[in-house]
Amino acid sequence: MSLLNKIDAWASRPVAVLGVSGTRALLGFVGLMFYVSQYRDRHYLFGPGNDTLLPHHIFLDELRDSGTFSIYAWSTSSLMFEVVYHLGVIAALAVTLGIGGRPVLAVHGIFLWSLYQRQSALMDGGDNLMHLVIPMLLLTRCYDHFSLRSPLGERVTRRLPEAVRAAGVPLHNLGVTAIAVQMCLVYMVSGLYKVQGQSWQDGTALFYIMRVPEFEFPGVSELVYNNDVLVYIGTYATVIFLVYFPMGVLVPTLRPWAAAASIGFHISIGFFMGLTGFALTMIACDLVFLSPELSRALGVARKLGARGKELGARSKENAVADGTGGAPAQNREPVAAASAE
Repeated sequence: MSLLNKIDAWASRPVAVLGVSGTRALLGFVGLMFYVSQYRDRHYLFGPGNDTLLPHHIFLDELRDSGTFSIYAWSTSSLMFEVVYHLGVIAALAVTLGIGGRPVLAVHGIFLWSLYQRQSALMDGGDNLMHLVIPMLLLTRCYDHFSLRSPLGERVTRRLPEAVRAAGVPLHNLGVTAIAVQMCLVYMVSGLYKVQGQSWQDGTALFYIMRVPEFEFPGVSELVYNNDVLVYIGTYATVIFLVYFPMGVLVPTLRPWAAAASIGFHISIGFFMGLTGFALTMIACDLVFLSPELSRALGVARKLGARGKELGARSKENAVADGTGGAPAQNREPVAAASAE
């Protein structure tokens, strides 16, 4: 197959649609989880007053120094703060459920960016990746699955010019490729950066990491860092996995295994270190590598559901045929007598 034919095939068939749909839903859930977890202390953490964790005037100075923006800097009104915060909650919920399409996803990204800028001390690293991935998701068909479709959206899509709709597939594939490349860069750069550290070279880095009070899991972490074998294996396995992950996803047969290993790796980070938001963000982006496996899993789930419904319908039919499912128990004898007559 010539290069032009390969490009034409790539531009005519969308890839990883199920995977990026899962990415969108899970990223929306991560944002919603952050809003809900900080809801009780929202005024102290993000409010407009000068008696907050980061006083509002210092927050404005930081925005000017960084040259960025935040909706929370637009007003010092408590009412305005409540409106913006709750709109952010609604946008995160809508993205999770798949309501509103790409415009709502863009709004969700803006609200999250504004919230993270208001209080960057609460971030765990997943926010940086989310800011990069959401614009890439806007190019993709991430609302094709795990979403509540609206007839209005489908009518608007059908009325788009043919040229615009034709550009949807290559743009989608471009967005998926950008997410995959971004993930490979994250892993490779992280691994190469660790290789330069002395504690990673001598196999003791995990010992020091798991003893940090902010990341320690009482009663569990000491079981790991007090075991030399687990520390050495965990340290070297982390570096090897991070450096060679891009090579794993480049090989189709190894891709699902590399993605599954990444998901397991980040589940352990979320469990042992408490970095739940970061772990879920990384897992969400890993789903772009697991789209075929997700499709097969959904197919199996649908077959099992259909088989369960079929068995339920058969059991109901058998019950009716046996005379045990048609009429209430107290009415069976008169019905049987009438039939005998």
